Amino acid sequence: MFSKILIANRGEIAVRVIRACKEMGIKTVAVFSEADRDTLPTALADESICIGRASAADSYLNMERIISAALATKANAIHPGYGFLSENAEFATLCRKNGIAFIGPSAEEMERLSDKSRIKKAASEAGLSTIPGTDVLESVEDALEAASKIGYPVMLKARSGGGGRGIRPAYSAEELKEVYPLATAESLAAFGDGGVYLEKCITPARHIEVQVLADEHGNAVALGERDCSIQRHHQKLLEESPSPAVSPEMREELMDKVEKAIKVIGYTGAGTLEFLMDKDGNFWFMEMNVRLQVEHGVTEILTGVDLVKWQIRIAAGVPIPFTRKIVRLRGSAIECRINALTPGVIKSLHIPGGPFVRFDTYLEPGTMVPPYYDSLIGKLMVFTGTREEAIRKMKAYLCELLIDGVKTNIEEELKIISNPVFESGNYDTSFMEGK
Repeated sequence: MFSKILIANRGEIAVRVIRACKEMGIKTVAVFSEADRDTLPTALADESICIGRASAADSYLNMERIISAALATKANAIHPGYGFLSENAEFATLCRKNGIAFIGPSAEEMERLSDKSRIKKAASEAGLSTIPGTDVLESVEDALEAASKIGYPVMLKARSGGGGRGIRPAYSAEELKEVYPLATAESLAAFGDGGVYLEKCITPARHIEVQVLADEHGNAVALGERDCSIQRHHQKLLEESPSPAVSPEMREELMDKVEKAIKVIGYTGAGTLEFLMDKDGNFWFMEMNVRLQVEHGVTEILTGVDLVKWQIRIAAGVPIPFTRKIVRLRGSAIECRINALTPGVIKSLHIPGGPFVRFDTYLEPGTMVPPYYDSLIGKLMVFTGTREEAIRKMKAYLCELLIDGVKTNIEEELKIISNPVFESGNYDTSFMEGK
């Protein structure tokens, strides 16, 4: 097992990883930018070291400075969290060259699976239904030709990265001509890779993702699905598990297929397979995220499996001792992502307490929420025996959550959770259109 882990991230995920390490008796190193000097991760970690100025390019995306910090503090492993360098094969390679374990898949696995057009081929060979689409496109002319065969509407998607960036729908040839340069430019700016591919746009649809753990000993466990259909511009706002649209029979069949596919594809670590579920209940594989998801806590409170601890154990070579049949889903869990709509200093903070409520955050009174990074400042999660109870519980705790000093989306989350369409469970990815 590792003796010291450097967390190459910030905010709530840095706090989450530090706490997991403390419970495992592992020492931690927090890296921080000048903008994050006085935040909670630096206080909780055993050691902390500044790696640069406020911009992500000068700090959390600066591979050489992070490696130097790990070597200087004698950390023997790096946890990348999510975002930033978590899906960067070059960074994983750099860790290995310097004798530092990367807590995640190998650089070779990452390279192979982060290319979305390649992973679709592998998923298809493994028996998953894939959305009709193309390989990486060379030009807008290639996109137009492919769309005429696939049929509109279509979706342009970035080959690399995630988080909803580099994704543009097109409902006609004229619209495709307009959005093609926008998608490639956005992809290049976000991921340093302008490659895009085309997919058939399935609508109406639910966005369903399956959490998996897999180790180097050939064990693969699917830990249920999360419904991530409540999104704006492909950015998730709310997640729940289990999905109200997935029956127990559908779930068992999907989990079986996913576990078999993971073994065929070859993967080690925590990962997520993402699907679109059409109106007939068919699951269409979209992509695989080779990292921890923002919404991993929903699965944790539903299953009792600590995904961060198991990421660390798997990276240390520990075999997974349980199967899906042992980890049974129970009850209902909902997560609301709390985003800051403005920067500012937290003047006061009240976090709801009580049984089966969890708020992952890095905030405390006096924390400066800077304008340089992702707007996520916390994740409010609840767990109860039924979905109806979970909705009532979430309403109560959203009303109790107080964050003074910055504008947030708490009121919007309350409107979503109180919407009769959401309460009925009959929503899809179009829920936020026009809102």
